[in-house]
Amino acid sequence: MLPPRLARPSALWGWALLLVGFALLLWFIAAWWHQLEPASQGHKLLLVLGGLLALLGLGRVAQQFAHTPNPLVGFTPAALTLLLILILAEAWLRAYQVPPGLIPTPSRVLSTLLAVRDVLLRDAFQTVVLEALIGYLIGCSLGVITALLVSRYVFLERGLLPYATIFSSIPIVALAPVLVKMMGIDWPSKAAIVAITVFFPMVVNTFRGLTEVSPLSLDLMRSYAAGELQQYRWLRLPNALPFIFNALKLGTTLAMIGAIVGEFFGANGQGLGFRIQIEAGRFGFDIVWSAIIVASLVGIAWYNLVAWIERRLTGWHVSYR
Repeated sequence: MLPPRLARPSALWGWALLLVGFALLLWFIAAWWHQLEPASQGHKLLLVLGGLLALLGLGRVAQQFAHTPNPLVGFTPAALTLLLILILAEAWLRAYQVPPGLIPTPSRVLSTLLAVRDVLLRDAFQTVVLEALIGYLIGCSLGVITALLVSRYVFLERGLLPYATIFSSIPIVALAPVLVKMMGIDWPSKAAIVAITVFFPMVVNTFRGLTEVSPLSLDLMRSYAAGELQQYRWLRLPNALPFIFNALKLGTTLAMIGAIVGEFFGANGQGLGFRIQIEAGRFGFDIVWSAIIVASLVGIAWYNLVAWIERRLTGWHVSYR
């Protein structure tokens, strides 16, 4: 690590380069906000210079947060990177005057998101609560119960577990149209898609956690005359918790994907997947990107909620020491 007297000038230079780069890019966006013609080569070189300065500054600034214990402060480089990407996209799209029907600018997407937020919130309720969440809870619950039975009875392990591994590789796009045709276009068909999608990873991961226990620990439990229920309660289930939460975190992503993809093959007029499909056909890509942002924010929040619960329940695990 550099001494403070040497680290401080380097840090200041990083912030200075970052601010100058941002200033050049923002100046161009403000100057070209109402222009209808593409930018000249000189202005494009200015954008290149601003982007390079911002990147160099960001690289220096990020080193200051490499060993920060506070996660919110440590997120600063990622936040600055996202901001730089959005500003660069805004500047270059305006420099080339790309039509909004092809690629909308981030500012246009943001204004559209605020304008149609009520519609997108209703779509999000349909997709997230009625389809993804209900299917997620059903699929994960059945997966844990199935894994408990498979780990207890050998004939189920040999007869059922191989098929669970095989069926977990079925593509969602192949499963979705079949279930939509069988169950109708309303939300239960998409919930069924989600339940099946998250079921098999939950079975495989939970079974692994229930069976990969230390033989010495099992012998110790038997020496205490512990029955099957006590072994599951005090040894197998605690050992399986990290595996279960891995499947739960994976399931949050699979649930959102399954619900949205399922709506592509039939919907009742609501849902984020339905909105994306309809507006893409109309070249309303500002609404499409707004729906994608809502789905992404929900998915990130859902994943982090499960990760937060995992840290509270499995803080004893070696990965958190």
